[in-house]
Amino acid sequence: MRNRIRGTSLSLVLLAVFFAPFTRAQTPAKAIRIAVDLREAPKRIFHSRMEFPVVAGPLTLVYPKWIPGEHGPNGPIVDVAGVHFRAGGKEIAWRRDDVDMYAFHCDVPAGADTLEVSLDFLSPTSAEGFSTSPTATSQIAVLNWNLVLLYPRGTKTDDATITASLKIPAGWKYGTALPVAKESGNTIEFEPASLTTLVDSTVLAGAHLRTFALGNNLQREHRIHIAGDSAAAAELSADHLAHLRQLVAETGALFGARHYRRYDFLLALSDNLTSFGEEHHESSDNRAAERMLLDADLFETGTDLLPHEFFHSWNGKYRRPAGLATPNFQEPMRGDLLWVYEGLTEYYGTMLSARSGFWTPEKLREDLAWTAAYMDQRSGRTWRNLQDTAIAAQILYGARAEGAAWRRGVDYYDESTLIWLEADTIIRRGTQGKRSLDDFCRAFHGGQSTGPKLVPYTFDDVVAAMNSVAPHDWRTFFAERLNSRGPGAPLGGLEASGWRIAFSGELNEHQRAEEATNHSTDVRFSMGLILRHPGGENGDQVTDVIPGSPAAGAGFAPGMRLLAVNGRRWTPEILREAIRQAKGKPEAIELLVENEGYFQTARVDYHGGERYPHLERVDSQADLLTEIAKAKAPPAPAAKD
Repeated sequence: MRNRIRGTSLSLVLLAVFFAPFTRAQTPAKAIRIAVDLREAPKRIFHSRMEFPVVAGPLTLVYPKWIPGEHGPNGPIVDVAGVHFRAGGKEIAWRRDDVDMYAFHCDVPAGADTLEVSLDFLSPTSAEGFSTSPTATSQIAVLNWNLVLLYPRGTKTDDATITASLKIPAGWKYGTALPVAKESGNTIEFEPASLTTLVDSTVLAGAHLRTFALGNNLQREHRIHIAGDSAAAAELSADHLAHLRQLVAETGALFGARHYRRYDFLLALSDNLTSFGEEHHESSDNRAAERMLLDADLFETGTDLLPHEFFHSWNGKYRRPAGLATPNFQEPMRGDLLWVYEGLTEYYGTMLSARSGFWTPEKLREDLAWTAAYMDQRSGRTWRNLQDTAIAAQILYGARAEGAAWRRGVDYYDESTLIWLEADTIIRRGTQGKRSLDDFCRAFHGGQSTGPKLVPYTFDDVVAAMNSVAPHDWRTFFAERLNSRGPGAPLGGLEASGWRIAFSGELNEHQRAEEATNHSTDVRFSMGLILRHPGGENGDQVTDVIPGSPAAGAGFAPGMRLLAVNGRRWTPEILREAIRQAKGKPEAIELLVENEGYFQTARVDYHGGERYPHLERVDSQADLLTEIAKAKAPPAPAAKD
């Protein structure tokens, strides 16, 4: 999963609930059927009808709670409405469990062999998050099946067979990795699948949906389906298509195997959907701004989304931490190894963006400089170690931006990038360049190509696999970096790769793109403030203040609003000019601030000028970073017309 605002926190993992087992007598061995109707998706309503084979007696159905890839108990039960249970053509009563809000109890009457359940899912319009976020616009619908189904409590999702069908609005097209049995008009009938596979197979539908072939690699076909709120948004340039085809080739060179029947990238482009990515075994659910493929800054900040989610097919779906490999969607997940699940994926999402040609070497360095600098400044490291951010993921994904520097968020994404870079350099140096972290990925995640398959792992498995690639005290290496507290991020790998952080008055290019797309101003490395631009929702708001910074010393706190700089209505340019003008001078910068209707003038005693991070070469070290980021596969063949 990827839902990240750089330098800010965002994700979730859980409270144990114990369920009584569901007995065999209650569930005859027949397929469950589900029919979903998306024809009212433009009105944000998904209709669902299910049929369960049953026998007479008490029955409990549950709504998916722990959603794979979301690492938390956030199935959006609150948006389920219109629930009806029927048997033999008659309505039967149901009762929600008074402790587990995701469970529905009923009594199946004598003589009934089928229970019909109907419900509506009301897609939110403004919620943040993953499955709890908007899933439809007037032109797009993203169907994750867990939103619209119930299943018998205690069921192992691998063991339950589901036959699914779907209706989409007239004139719309769709994309999915779920095998199709047949189509008739706007109705699609899918081949029977396990409940695990169904929930793992998102459907993207839209009025402006286009499909592009990405080539056959290692005997597997790859496609991308793009649905936009406009036809123009769904266009894919020749350059972008070439880079995506190269991404497919690069993963083939990296892993040497694929664990899916076919892979489908699903990309929904809309300003009315929350931007994020969620991994699946044979596809990925990716959502971004409508003009992501048309606007250079939007593309810059979202480049690594598709590589990140694609990498998850191997790291997260095929190989998965044992604590996340639960038998159904109600069992609690444990996220202690998310620094591998998400952290290693973040590292390779970055490197694959460069290897595929999406990022130039210069853009890669700007991204890494930004990551390393803000992690190094993370004051929350003095009380919360990285391991705790993984364990507490279920409560951190939903954390607000305010206070992120002190609270910490899901830092196992970005900080683990630095850790895995260091591990990569240790392997390369220890083997005189003969081996690398790529060899670990090939051994741990590759092997022989298969269909969808789950192979759980533990921390001991990771250590053993690393030692098989290059002997080292990997147990201590990871333990020290996961459990350490104190100032300063693990930057050893950056310098070992031939580069180090250097600050200058020139704005970091990746930061510039982030500010342009997020409508923010970030002077955290000088004055210590992060603000929203004037105008719009929450305009002028201080989103975070770096503890110990000049701004913190002047009394700034998250939630305040900046109104003026040195007596003049503030803009990003005016604020930055004031920082430049104060360099080396005794006068403080005067900022007019509003705090919930009260006004005050804050005097910020800062005279160091603008400071933005970049990478500079360490001449005494070989340039391993450039070597790591080089393409490893031959250029992918051009797409056929």
